[in-house]
Amino acid sequence: MKRVYELTDLCCAACAAEIERDINKVSGVASCNVNFIMQKMTVEYEEGANYGSVLKAVTKTVRRVEPDCDVVEVK
Repeated sequence: MKRVYELTDLCCAACAAEIERDINKVSGVASCNVNFIMQKMTVEYEEGANYGSVLKAVTKTVRRVEPDCDVVEVK
């Protein structure tokens, strides 16, 4: 399952790279790509992963790196 999120108030490319690197280490995430210019993050979840738990870990990771950044799912 692949989801796209808007990252509001993402301030720099270095933070985007750190978020991408750290989310790729989260259990249940198959891959993550952060596009700083578009302020978007694409996360592909592993088969059978608990979406709610993984999303919580992803959001926590984003906030640790960039405290003012909100993760908003693009519909």
